[in-house]
Amino acid sequence: MKLIIAVIKPFKLEEVREALTEIGVQGLMVSEVKGYGRQAGHTEIYRGAEYVVNFVPKIKLEMAVADEDATKVVAQLSDKAKTGKIGDGKIFVLPLEEAMRVRTGETGNDAL
Repeated sequence: MKLIIAVIKPFKLEEVREALTEIGVQGLMVSEVKGYGRQAGHTEIYRGAEYVVNFVPKIKLEMAVADEDATKVVAQLSDKAKTGKIGDGKIFVLPLEEAMRVRTGETGNDAL
């Protein structure tokens, strides 16, 4: 099993969610996060005053998938989240030792 963590632009969330559902991803955790990468924030003007935004709002998606599905999920995430501009995000793939469905006690791929 793999744990896939993706950080994407907020306006891409619905498009990404629909694409993941189409390929069979059944569970997804979504969090609103703030951070920065190479763009290191930016400046904005609000009511005539300029201020620096050090942490850019992003959406963090987390999903557990079977090993054989990980490549397909990463490809779909990267295709649908991409705008071609700085700050499109990152995708991390980590090994997942164990998963358990609390209600039934199922473990491993059955818990996904």
